[in-house]
Amino acid sequence: MVKLSGFADEIAADAKTQIATLNETGVRHLELRGVEGKGVLDLTTAEVASFKGQLQAAGIGVSSIGSPIGKVQIRADLEEHFARFEIALQRAREFAAPYVRVFSFYHENEEAAACRDEVLAFFARMVERAEAEGLVLLHENESGIFGDVPERCADLLQSIDSPYLRVAFDPSNFISCGADPLQEGWPLLREYTDYFHIKDQVAETRRVVPAGCGDGGLPQILAQAVELGFAGFLSIEPHLKADDPEYGGSGAARFTHAVDGLRRVLSGVGIAEG
Repeated sequence: MVKLSGFADEIAADAKTQIATLNETGVRHLELRGVEGKGVLDLTTAEVASFKGQLQAAGIGVSSIGSPIGKVQIRADLEEHFARFEIALQRAREFAAPYVRVFSFYHENEEAAACRDEVLAFFARMVERAEAEGLVLLHENESGIFGDVPERCADLLQSIDSPYLRVAFDPSNFISCGADPLQEGWPLLREYTDYFHIKDQVAETRRVVPAGCGDGGLPQILAQAVELGFAGFLSIEPHLKADDPEYGGSGAARFTHAVDGLRRVLSGVGIAEG
């Protein structure tokens, strides 16, 4: 049994529309990246309290803080960035989220291997703080960062070797990097995967599509994950274009297309929602 979540800021900026669409689609959690046009780390104390109250009134939980931590150049001011990371941990406490999404740094004008030591050092420091807070960091395989391809994702997880650093597996992002999610990504990362970002992509055209409509191998991956005991969050991140002839429209319409696609995949492989 799995739980559905999603990036509600792809529905709309405002809290009211986000919550209404989550209710209409029966998605009971969100991955909090932004609301009212502000990133999650930039919310004021009053804005946090307001949105938290609205979510509680609607019975919607927060599966993860969708932070932008690590989505900067590795040669940036990392002390300043670590202060931002502390805010991400604070947001997780405030919204009772068990996870914080992170990235493993861009490395402009240098090979990934050249910044490996710096990436690992920063992650070791973050994981130490996360463990102290009882929170789990989720590394997302974003294009262009150190851990964008399966081999370097695995290197990061194996090197840190902590239950407080796990994988948010994103099949579409692997396709963007020229890696096959099912044949290359999943075998290396399945033992580290506690969470999924659900979007799919057609490899030949790079068109992002709902789950099961592309080359991400989601039916097979999710079926295998559940067989291995996965019972966590599937976080819907539509990334569908408004002018897509099949899956376009408003943010709410695109989110609904993405939810429907995932539910078709789950039904097709006999996975229940919880």
